[in-house]
Amino acid sequence: MLNEKLKDFNIILASASPRRHAFFKTMNLDFEIQLKPIDEIYPAHLKGKDITDYLAKLKAEAFKANLKLKDILVTSDTIVWLNNKAVEKPKDEADAFRMIKSLSNTTHEVMTSICFTQPHKQQVLNTTTKVTFKALTDDEIWYYVNTYKPLDKAGAYGIQEWIGAIGITRIEGSYNNVVGLPTHLLYKTLNTIAKDN
Repeated sequence: MLNEKLKDFNIILASASPRRHAFFKTMNLDFEIQLKPIDEIYPAHLKGKDITDYLAKLKAEAFKANLKLKDILVTSDTIVWLNNKAVEKPKDEADAFRMIKSLSNTTHEVMTSICFTQPHKQQVLNTTTKVTFKALTDDEIWYYVNTYKPLDKAGAYGIQEWIGAIGITRIEGSYNNVVGLPTHLLYKTLNTIAKDN
């Protein structure tokens, strides 16, 4: 359906995330994956969604000069936000344990920005989901960290994995956003781009 509307476009997903790749496939979108390394560093004064907006746009910078007329570049960034600071990807298993322990028995926010870049236009959208964990035991946290190795995930957990099944008591907002991509925003924006061109 959407893919038919976009048949004249070339969608480029600049992400190494297998979860984001899977979402694009689930939505029946034809796309190609292109990767360019960047240092994900942002100004210290930025807070919350300003961080993900900034990084999503930063990831697009390396591609902008080479975009063709019908290219749509999609870049994205996700952070976990707790106690007014970003909980990023863990450095090692001990760091992952510490991160999940900080999320235990509390509510945090998962913020994602998606940046859509065309040769002469760029727009950024973002959304926030609130996630509440039960009080997790140390044994539960270590079991998850050692079994699932969540070192590539913001906040050191994947909601779609064991920890989400046993630990999450409440979610407000987009579930897919917590997995890694607010697919409702992706669908809505690509529809608009197809209609306006």
